[in-house]
Amino acid sequence: MTTPAGFDARRFKALERSGFNRIAARYADGAPLRASLQAALLDAAVLQSGERVIDLAAGPGLLARDAARRVLPDGWVLASDIAEAMLAEGCRRAAAENLPDLLAAACDAEHLAFADGRFDVALIGLGLFIFPQPEKALAELHRVLRPGGRIALSVWGPRDEVPLIAHAQDCIARLLPAPKVPRPSVFRLGEADRLATMLEDAGFADVRIAPHRFTCRFDDADAYWQAFLDLAGGAAESLSRLPDAVQAKLRAEVANELGAHADGTGYAVESTVLIASARR
Repeated sequence: MTTPAGFDARRFKALERSGFNRIAARYADGAPLRASLQAALLDAAVLQSGERVIDLAAGPGLLARDAARRVLPDGWVLASDIAEAMLAEGCRRAAAENLPDLLAAACDAEHLAFADGRFDVALIGLGLFIFPQPEKALAELHRVLRPGGRIALSVWGPRDEVPLIAHAQDCIARLLPAPKVPRPSVFRLGEADRLATMLEDAGFADVRIAPHRFTCRFDDADAYWQAFLDLAGGAAESLSRLPDAVQAKLRAEVANELGAHADGTGYAVESTVLIASARR
């Protein structure tokens, strides 16, 4: 998969790590907005009691904690992420939810530090498109899954079907200069054929991909903008460094952008993700 000219993967990963570490608690607090997406992904994984599960790009363990409830007590879940504060937040919440057996390991998804065939199931919720080389992350997961093991993941759908992200990006593009080095698009895996080919090229079989639509409700435009920032990782880190006046202009611009989603009591923003499953 091609990346933008001049792209610096190490710098990008450092910015993503910093950004997601900063928003760990707010990211976790926003889980109810994406509850139906998370449930659909876990259903696609068909988890069984006693299985060994790795949740890649696990963040604060949203998927991992729900997955643990399906495989415990004889199975276990390892949450892995490049952002250690995200994992710490997930472990804290797991303990508060009486899930003290959740495991966590800070790790680069493109260079997993786990033995071959160690896991039965791999999960990636809204994470594959973040990796500079997603094909390397899939190859690593193929390696650490046992023969016959399963993978289930979600990615954002086509850009015009994801106003949850696209509206914020459009406002940023209108008010701010283009970045010197473009970031990989979060929509770059939003076409089912492309995602299926990538999974097959990594050695997976029985690939199944289905769209899942979900709606996020916001009381006002500020709530929408904050929800975007709470998902945006490295982009949110960069935006946080802007002058207050510029940040205020962005918030005002968002209010205009969301007009089509007004429903009388706030805004209802429907978006599409693709949910993929496959077998090693």
